[in-house]
Amino acid sequence: MAQIHRWAAVAACCVAVSVVFGAQPAPRKDAARGAEASEAAHFAHRAVAADQPIASAAGEEILAGGGNAVDAAVATSFTLSVVRPFSCGIGGGGFMVIVLPSGDGKPDRPAVTAAIDYRETCPVGVGEDYYEKLGDAAAEASRHDGKAIATPGTIAGLLYVLDKYGTMKRAEVLAPAIRVAREGFIVDAAYEKAAADTIEKFEKHPEWKARFAFVWERFLGSGRVKAGDRIRLSEQANALELIARDGLASLTSGELGRAICSAAAKDGGALALSDLRSFKVLETAPLRFDALGRTLITMPPPSSGGVAMAETLGIMERRAGGGAGAMVKAGQWVQYTHLMIESFKHAFADRAEWMADPAFVEVPTQRLLSDEYLKERAICIMPTDVLAPSMYGTREKEEEEEKAMPDDGGTSHLCIVDSRGGAVSCTETINLPFGSLVAVPEFGFMLNNEMDDFTTRRGKANAFGLVQSEKNLPAPGKRPLSSMTPTIVVDKAGKVEAVVGASGGPRIITATTQVLLNSFLLGLPAGEAVSRPRLHHQWMPNLLEMEDNYPGLWNGLEVSMWMLKLHHQKKESKEHACVQFIRRSAGGWDAACDPRKGGSPSGN
Repeated sequence: MAQIHRWAAVAACCVAVSVVFGAQPAPRKDAARGAEASEAAHFAHRAVAADQPIASAAGEEILAGGGNAVDAAVATSFTLSVVRPFSCGIGGGGFMVIVLPSGDGKPDRPAVTAAIDYRETCPVGVGEDYYEKLGDAAAEASRHDGKAIATPGTIAGLLYVLDKYGTMKRAEVLAPAIRVAREGFIVDAAYEKAAADTIEKFEKHPEWKARFAFVWERFLGSGRVKAGDRIRLSEQANALELIARDGLASLTSGELGRAICSAAAKDGGALALSDLRSFKVLETAPLRFDALGRTLITMPPPSSGGVAMAETLGIMERRAGGGAGAMVKAGQWVQYTHLMIESFKHAFADRAEWMADPAFVEVPTQRLLSDEYLKERAICIMPTDVLAPSMYGTREKEEEEEKAMPDDGGTSHLCIVDSRGGAVSCTETINLPFGSLVAVPEFGFMLNNEMDDFTTRRGKANAFGLVQSEKNLPAPGKRPLSSMTPTIVVDKAGKVEAVVGASGGPRIITATTQVLLNSFLLGLPAGEAVSRPRLHHQWMPNLLEMEDNYPGLWNGLEVSMWMLKLHHQKKESKEHACVQFIRRSAGGWDAACDPRKGGSPSGN
């Protein structure tokens, strides 16, 4: 009865008080960039949105030269390898979702809708107890060490999609990245912040300065790198030229592949040339689901993002009383925010319990997204309180301990739409910022530390303080669980309506979902949908993050204060996701790059 009275009081506020929610807060200075939010632009024909302006420009250069969305995505990705070495690169891996109209590239080709998986894989020399045998050294071995390096997939993945779905030659699409590597790029605020955080770690481990000398000297400027500096990577230009000339052979039987394996081996890693040769790019049917009056096309497992986003939106839409849409129409912003948080918690609890590489573990995607299951989760949500953590999602064995999930820290996302009706959404990563810290000095790029995304030690936390399921233990050829959520939205006629995705670990899922809600449910323009303050809850730890200036006043209190009244436990956090978003609008496309990391869109 007390809960009914509390709910009635909240509902009364909804009717009696004028809500300041549709109006956005004044433009805010981003701490990392010192620039006004947000970075958005309108283009009549085509658009590229990456988290670094040079990379966006590279994609537009290819589109202007007649390339399609896939050609532009490949060019943008290779350029990001140069200008965002702390986030992604040819030493990492990723996921890509592709939608192309019929006849694109080849006159007789039918329309294409595909999910491309080039996520890094576990080397053959690593088994499920590989790290546990290392004892106390295991934690660092899976993070800053040659033993942290998984088989990289980016080169193989990009060459695969270019060959199958692109329209241009390798040399043409790699030309912008090669040019930028030789001429150099200017360090921006996002690079400076990532470098400063890494420099701090080097100062705590001074032996790293010799051990990881290329990173310390070239990427960190021996501890002095700052915004405005120019970084040239002629070594990476040489690597890109080898890829342009020899294709995949440069990796599987050429100088580039041998250098990668040598760099890993010198720091104790297990990666072998046979791992590079056996790596398989996987093309699968994407995960499709209906939400927000549209169809969303995204990645299936081992990406957990698509399933978690589908579950979140499905629960919100099935909530008694008309779902989130009805709450928005009624101006019930406290209820809407509470419902979103509780839906995220159910989705993340299921993510932690059920998600892993489907080639090794049965993942019950169909059950988790069934109408019956989503209705059950929606009914569980209490309107004026939170549940005990064990009551979110479902468990394979009820007596199992609560788990949390792996993360992707050094990550980048790009969105492309071309004038032919094609689109690409692509997220790539090297895991932690600057990956394993092991570079390939002859060729000027970082190698990932994706092995830490596995459950390297049963019951022990990974680099993000998260304890993971045994379903995610390493095994030769296995792909670690990921939060990456590249997504393309199509309308009822099947035409591309939006392209979205993010970087930033588990916040990828919550941020991408909120941008879609902001745009299609709240009706915000692309720039506002991206820059609007967001929240994050990943079930465990049982803590709510809300960015400063989260909008909305109820009865004199901010929405964030109402969340405390509903028993959400808040914490301070400086971490955030970075979303790229392109949406069809009157007369063309609105493109937005997240001001939280930098970047600006390009197009025509």
